[in-house]
Amino acid sequence: MYGNLIEKQNFSAKIMEVSAFLRNFAPKIIKTMLNFISFGSGSSGNCYLLYTESEGLIIDHGIGTRTLKKYLRDYGIPLSLVKYVLVTHDHADHVKSVGKFSQENDLDIHATKRVHVGINNNYCVRYKVPAAHARCVEPNVPFTLGEFHVLPFSVPHDSADNIGFLIETQGIKFCLMTDVGHVTEEMGQMIGQANYLVIEANYDTEMLKAGTYPAHLKVRIMGLGGHLSNADCAQALAENATSELRHVWLCHLSEENNHPELARKTVEQVLRSYGLVVGADFKLDVLKRTMPTGVFELKSED
Repeated sequence: MYGNLIEKQNFSAKIMEVSAFLRNFAPKIIKTMLNFISFGSGSSGNCYLLYTESEGLIIDHGIGTRTLKKYLRDYGIPLSLVKYVLVTHDHADHVKSVGKFSQENDLDIHATKRVHVGINNNYCVRYKVPAAHARCVEPNVPFTLGEFHVLPFSVPHDSADNIGFLIETQGIKFCLMTDVGHVTEEMGQMIGQANYLVIEANYDTEMLKAGTYPAHLKVRIMGLGGHLSNADCAQALAENATSELRHVWLCHLSEENNHPELARKTVEQVLRSYGLVVGADFKLDVLKRTMPTGVFELKSED
């Protein structure tokens, strides 16, 4: 009887030791964790957040500032965590609230010079980015913001200018490219480097052709400076994805000329024809147009 009691006491002591170890170790795990949330992805407003325990980086701010603050509260993320803002291009659904956000929170806005000019000239942007907070970046010129190492690259689109971002931190490479007229060789190389990728799948070609859009708008969307179709998005993935790619999110879907399940199905079918299987080679999700996603944890290795 006494032997059993001693064994139980020893076992309990071991449990306490393990628990103490985990409590000490847990903060280290959290500290090295990178998270991703999409707060909106589409013509109604685009906004994405990458964050660690200590700082966050927003890409585009085309949703309302009060809406963004509400979402942050809903996720338990303090506004003070957001330290940096990157902007892809100057269309209103990507920059509508960026000036107000900069003014209210004393934050720098990082974009190309032509994008900054475009923001100032955009009548949909009521609050402009203060000159003191306008930071100019250039394609293929890397820079560092705290924990984030950022490489901008050119993306063809009929805006004043457009760039995508390859962002590296904690051994993780996250890439975002949206409003894509066509995929260039350089963009293919960025896909090839990514562990996590957000890429546009804006429209289904047959839906667009048969839809109610005027002819000139259809031509614009399908042009080299327009948007990326489901099929062309899939082709870019099939030709450039490597074994390092772990998760892909399809972004900026058209409300009129696409559907989430259609986009997913098209991409899956094209990838399968190349011997790539979604769920086995990498995960695939479709970002919601007007609603936040859950929190995606990005890992340096599976």
